Amino acid sequence: MIGHMHKAGMELTPEPADADVLIVNTCSFIDSANEESVNTILEAHRDRGLSKRHGNQKLIVAGCMAQRFSNELPNLIPEVDAFIGLDQLTKVTDVIQDLIDKDPKPEEAPKNYIEGKSKYIPDFDTPRFRLTPKHFAYIKIAEGCNHPCSFCIIPKIRGQHRSRTIDSVVQEARQLVAEGVKEINLISQDTTYFGMDRWEQRPNPRSEVDSTRGDSLTTLLRELNAIEGDFWIRLLYTHPAHWSDELIQTIAEYPKVARYIDIPLQHISDHMLSEMKRETDGDYIRDLIARIRAGIPDIAIRTTFIAGFPGESEECFQELLDFMTETKFERLGLFRYSQEDGTRAAKREDQLDDETKEARWHRAMAAQQEVSLDVSESFIGKTIRVLVEEPGIARGQADAPDIDGRVYVDSSLPVGEFAEVEIIECDVYDLFAVPREKAVRASEDTLVSQ
Repeated sequence: MIGHMHKAGMELTPEPADADVLIVNTCSFIDSANEESVNTILEAHRDRGLSKRHGNQKLIVAGCMAQRFSNELPNLIPEVDAFIGLDQLTKVTDVIQDLIDKDPKPEEAPKNYIEGKSKYIPDFDTPRFRLTPKHFAYIKIAEGCNHPCSFCIIPKIRGQHRSRTIDSVVQEARQLVAEGVKEINLISQDTTYFGMDRWEQRPNPRSEVDSTRGDSLTTLLRELNAIEGDFWIRLLYTHPAHWSDELIQTIAEYPKVARYIDIPLQHISDHMLSEMKRETDGDYIRDLIARIRAGIPDIAIRTTFIAGFPGESEECFQELLDFMTETKFERLGLFRYSQEDGTRAAKREDQLDDETKEARWHRAMAAQQEVSLDVSESFIGKTIRVLVEEPGIARGQADAPDIDGRVYVDSSLPVGEFAEVEIIECDVYDLFAVPREKAVRASEDTLVSQ
């Protein structure tokens, strides 16, 4: 949206009171996201009374919540001037101009520009105005999701999976690297399904990926790795059902692909995985994790689980706890189950109460803290490559932006560049390091003194 506005000559302002138009881009993944979105919309409306635009400031609501509740929101939040969904991103400047030119009166109903299910997908030449720092960026390689997970509303919001072409992604990546980007984060609702939606036959979730059928994630990774320059490629949001030995081998063989994968597993109990409609079972998951770790040395695995899904017994939850402590994931997040209207799981009568979900969340996070401390301590004495985020703060290959830990480093290291550092100390989630050359000098001085 910002890319299109910038291309049209519209200016962004850091002060909401100075703006002609406010746009609230919403999330609707879980209840807390809906609540935060609504509160932000109402806060923006209240602040309009303080606007320097004398009450003529327009308010637009965009994004997933607008798409999901396109029929309900205009009646529920009449304070808004217009609602746009996922497919109106390219038309945002027209919507803004229309609101300013026609100047709808307060008593008029909000304009709803949303029509039908989302089909939009970005391309390499889609205008963009990056909000990330100069040294890292995200590339959306696909939109939508084909999986039937019973707890998830995303397919109804964002539609069926639709991949970009490899050429489109590579052209965007090449431009980003030319601009100085040192880390490219590949994202979509399911990155491992990339390209499969264009295969002649729908892939079997349990089958090996056959890249001769058409585009695949492995082909994309090889093409990205061939781009000249010094940068990382980070793989986020992979679904376990579509992993293959070919993908494991590709990550292991191509040096620019970070030794880090994000693979949400959601549970390990066969019963819960079946109830969640996850297309995998416990044995498959255990075997997959073992193959990944055997095939990719020094890999850091991030996963997420759900605590308190309907019908989750104490026995099922204990199996999850045991799996977490045995497998020792390098990075792990936990969601309390959110009962989302429109999903199959929301209709179940065996919902767990909030107290049980909260208690299980705390038990699981306490168990993971012990694992995380062990993982952090294993880094002490090692030399790792980091990307400096800001003065004194960096990230290693095992740390994705915003969600994982930090590596605290010497503030003299240049921001936006790679550096070799030695880990000297840690806490549960973060590491503390000194530049490699400083560690070498200190070691040499110690030898001389002895």
